[in-house]
Amino acid sequence: MIAFQNIRKSFGPVEVLKDVSFGIRRGEIHALLGENGAGKSTLMKVLGGYHSPTAGQLLLDDRPVQFRTSRDAEQAGIVLIHQEFNLAEDLTAAQNIYLGHEPGRAFIDDRTMLRGARAALERLQVNLDPARRVRDLSVPQKQLVEIAKALSRQARVLIMDEPTATLTLRETDALLDLMGRLRSEGVTILYISHKLDEVKRVADRVTVLRDGRYIATDDASNLTQAQMANLMVGRELEDMFPPQGEPSPEVLLDVQGLTVPGWSHDLTFQVRAGEVLGFAGLVGSGRTESFEGLVGLRRHTVGSVRIKGRPARFRSPQDAARAGLTYLSEDRKGKGLLVDFPLAQNLTLTTLELYARPLLDRGAEDGAMKRAAQEYNIRSGRLDVTAGALSGGNQQKLALARILEASPDVIVLDEPTRGVDVGAKREIYHLIHRLAQAGKGVIVISSELPEVLGLCHRVLVMHEGRLVGDLSGAALNEHEVIQYVTGLKSSPPGVNA
Repeated sequence: MIAFQNIRKSFGPVEVLKDVSFGIRRGEIHALLGENGAGKSTLMKVLGGYHSPTAGQLLLDDRPVQFRTSRDAEQAGIVLIHQEFNLAEDLTAAQNIYLGHEPGRAFIDDRTMLRGARAALERLQVNLDPARRVRDLSVPQKQLVEIAKALSRQARVLIMDEPTATLTLRETDALLDLMGRLRSEGVTILYISHKLDEVKRVADRVTVLRDGRYIATDDASNLTQAQMANLMVGRELEDMFPPQGEPSPEVLLDVQGLTVPGWSHDLTFQVRAGEVLGFAGLVGSGRTESFEGLVGLRRHTVGSVRIKGRPARFRSPQDAARAGLTYLSEDRKGKGLLVDFPLAQNLTLTTLELYARPLLDRGAEDGAMKRAAQEYNIRSGRLDVTAGALSGGNQQKLALARILEASPDVIVLDEPTRGVDVGAKREIYHLIHRLAQAGKGVIVISSELPEVLGLCHRVLVMHEGRLVGDLSGAALNEHEVIQYVTGLKSSPPGVNA
């Protein structure tokens, strides 16, 4: 159905796609794999009409096509669901789903629009009021609105770029089942994902790109997850999770009675030096909101907070950083980085006083960026580009470098590997291990069970705003975590004491 023939794409002197050629069969789910920066999203933007190829040809139904805009691609039945949200925050879910395609003649037919939006969301098995404004929705709900918007366009070819990155297990299952139904209806799906277990479950065939070049295409049934990962990075990936050291008895962070109205109630926990402490729970369980409250981003109450035995109270993340606690948001582009600013300015954002006395020493700032790029393996052709020019994995490494610039005692990482490839995941896991080995306390909030089980010494489970489980040792396994996460089990009172 679709053929890429010798596709090249350059942005100025940087060649992102290098002579890429392969084909997509009609009515298949075709997974596109590769590390961050491999060129997957760029190639899909060529197909979706957002980029014109520098060289090469795109064929649709054996005929050459050239899409000047995304509207041209949509008219040919090709719709791209972006990895980053492309929604109007002040409009309702229904208005976003029909944006640019509103029903009605002289006036917009709101009833028809609401009815159609509700049907599109129900097709996804989502219980969401289409009259709600997008700014009031959670991150997973926004992702589902994006998918509903694409489905409302009656796509023949649906391009999904990391569609499950922000979804719960139940929402992911519903989406993968939906993809199977769409395939049976004749829809061709191009699927970019770093979650290789999902690729194995749903894809018919797999194509791998590396450094902008085509590497291989094969049936998904012929490849193990390990073989997919090795094709992506070009080498054997071993020791995904480093061996855990033994935490110290020293308590670095002691939180008593943390409450964030509407999200969490009376959380009490401790983190020791050298410990990686996991927070597990479904989306909406209150994990993120609790830590946003702790560092002063949300209204909250707390009995007491102590860092290394010293009382502390934070009105802002800056207060928390000065006291030795830093927080990395799950929303990398919205809250973690200034994507239109240069790399060095992002790195020194929270430690500017180290580089401005009182005037900014740009030489020192640039030197810090060079050291960070080397230490955290931030891959960029040049260091004078903006953060938005980096791939997702390298953006995440930059965000990590920024919060570590303050030399904190306790680091809170909220979904630290969301949307990054398997190679970058391994690097982040080993960085977390090094931080723990250096005597830091690391808190990992993650919706990926293998990540929680592989990284953490101990896991606290939240359900409906409360801590319901404290798991370690033999109890730290997938079956037990799921029991607590879903509310089927709860530890006796006093588990958090």
